Amino acid sequence: MRGISIFLSAVFLLSACVPEKTKVDELMSQMTLEEKLGQLNCLVAPRGAVTGEQQSTGVAEKVRSGAVGSLFGRHDRDELMAWQKMAVEESRLGIPLLFGADIIHGYRTTFPVPLALAATWNPESMERAARISTVEASSDGLTWLYNPMVDICRDPRWGRCVEGAGEDPYLASVYSETMVRGIQGDLKADDEILACVKHFALYGASEAGRDYRETDMSPARMYNEYFPPYKAAVDAGVASIMSSFNDVNGIPATGNRWLMTEVLRNQWGFDGFVVSDYNAVGEMVRHGIGDRKTVSELALNAGVDSDMMTEGFVGELAASVKEGRVSMKAVDQACRRVLEAKEKLGLLDDPYKFLRCEQNRIYTDEHRKAAREIAAESFVLLKNDGTLPLSKGKKVALVGPLADAGAQYTGSWQGAAYDDCRSLLAAMKEAGCDFVFAKGSNMLEDAELEQAACRNRKYVRDPRSESQMIREAVAAARQSDVVLAAVGEPAWMTGEASSRTSLDIPQPQKRLLEALVNTGRPVVLLLFSGRPMTLEWEDSNMAAILDVWYGGSEAADAILDVVYGRVNPSGKLTMTFPRNVGQIPLYYNMKNGGRPAKTDSYKRFSSCYMDSPNSPLYPFGYGLSYTTFEYTDFALSADAMPSDGSVTASVKVTNTGSRDADETVQLYIHDVYSSMTRPVKELKAFRKVRVKAGETVEVSFEITPDLLSWYYVDPFETGAPQLALEPGDFEIMVGPDSSTLQTLMLNVLE
Repeated sequence: MRGISIFLSAVFLLSACVPEKTKVDELMSQMTLEEKLGQLNCLVAPRGAVTGEQQSTGVAEKVRSGAVGSLFGRHDRDELMAWQKMAVEESRLGIPLLFGADIIHGYRTTFPVPLALAATWNPESMERAARISTVEASSDGLTWLYNPMVDICRDPRWGRCVEGAGEDPYLASVYSETMVRGIQGDLKADDEILACVKHFALYGASEAGRDYRETDMSPARMYNEYFPPYKAAVDAGVASIMSSFNDVNGIPATGNRWLMTEVLRNQWGFDGFVVSDYNAVGEMVRHGIGDRKTVSELALNAGVDSDMMTEGFVGELAASVKEGRVSMKAVDQACRRVLEAKEKLGLLDDPYKFLRCEQNRIYTDEHRKAAREIAAESFVLLKNDGTLPLSKGKKVALVGPLADAGAQYTGSWQGAAYDDCRSLLAAMKEAGCDFVFAKGSNMLEDAELEQAACRNRKYVRDPRSESQMIREAVAAARQSDVVLAAVGEPAWMTGEASSRTSLDIPQPQKRLLEALVNTGRPVVLLLFSGRPMTLEWEDSNMAAILDVWYGGSEAADAILDVVYGRVNPSGKLTMTFPRNVGQIPLYYNMKNGGRPAKTDSYKRFSSCYMDSPNSPLYPFGYGLSYTTFEYTDFALSADAMPSDGSVTASVKVTNTGSRDADETVQLYIHDVYSSMTRPVKELKAFRKVRVKAGETVEVSFEITPDLLSWYYVDPFETGAPQLALEPGDFEIMVGPDSSTLQTLMLNVLE
């Protein structure tokens, strides 16, 4: 009896140690190889799931056969319900689909484009925008947002810099973590869905500012300057990551095992799934890596779990498994990761969870109010001679092709936004402003390019001659006290496939500005843009310049809020504005070099230009206000710090003007002597504070070893680089932007 008891006890203990089977385990035990590969297949959902038009595409049959794991590109809830029913009720195992979409800066309620959203320097506003976008998108049944894009970009010629948070690793990391938190929450509620950080990796450093190009970069630069925002997303628990189009040091990112497995999973501990960018697996054929079968094998073996649009995984890998070129373990691992994402969302228990949400959560008054407030907070005042804010008694000439082009205000990647976004012209009429309107010019010289750039079948280019439109604008200016000139790039001149070699305001609009300046009336430039632009002439000739970016669905009212002084501008630049394209790449955290130029004047045998200053037109972190601030009493709690200790930096900020305002106080550091060359300054912290007129606030920052540490990367050593702090002198700097700083010295002890 005693032996039987011991045996039963052992059986009990062993059974207690065996983990309970999950739904993922149960599904995988029933799946064929083809069904497992089907979960790795991500396709565009064609229109017509409800009407039956999709039958001709073949996608419906693939869904029924279990050969599709996710669909993207549709926003209509009835369509998504039809697709989900097809997958759940007509396929053998009834595995639900993921529904993805590029919801980059808003769904129906559209927020400022990401470059502008980051210009708020306010994590609360960033998270608020992400949360509202997700609430709206999930209300229509979407479960997977391709957001945030966190590629560091230092080349404004690249159109996709509009999608990111700019040039700085720290600010982009804050943005990355905040957006993931706003989208995912804890993945429990019916409005918390999967985020997808992109593009892994280094896409923002593509050569010559062109999409889809190669990237060549040292490991030290990767780890210290470009990797941090991706890692911040991983640390925040992002559920998925999208591979990038570019190659990295000769190997396409989508087939780069070092990136996808060694860095992402082994070093950073990422446990979600990786999806390729659109046809990125297939495009490796054009990179010259191999045929479709070869590149499909390469991608899966590298660590890509889901193939978007190539259909190489479902088309080729069954044969590759039989030939031993891809292991069944690798297929199982990828399939499990996709299924686990569905399990986290609760779809395996309730496939229609997100398709039963209340639809009264889209474009609500509350959401629109938030969009208006955040848009106004994102605007950056680049110049002001006192003309702004306008008083209500001023007669205004509203001029420019973007004044009555509300469809452009939502920017690229518009989500489900409508094209009837209210224009500035309409907003001024409703507000009862005293103004006269004249269009003044078309957007671009090239009529065909303008039509393409506006991406709107309803868009009609003005057939009048340029001289006639300018005459009308000049007449309007002469009968007014001040001119508001709404000019810049059409929204789709930024974004994917929108690289430019010139960063000037398009020539017809520039000629309009010149004519307006010649009237002698003060001209306020309202700049619509999704990238830094070259504005030397404008800076010399405009009375004021307000960068309003593409502010979203409530942009027009937000612009009036700032122009008429109801809101004090507080935005700060997240990318450096060059004087000319010849300075590119130009960013604040460059290295010193052995012969740094000490002034902007040309000096032979120093690192400078003969025909241009080195300095930017507007530096990183820059932005004016309708008031002024004074920074005083900058101090450190100690001038030395143990390598395992901390020091507090504090500064007093006084509002010396007559208006209450927000100010972003920025902390930078510089490692004076180190074993590898380091940037001349690096942003390490910031605080956005409210300061009433005439009052003083004290702002403090804790300086810790992590803040002063960096990755020493020896290219001849293997293994994961570690953050390390080298003792010695550090400059601690504080100020309103990267070029206006006070400095104190801190010694870090052994």
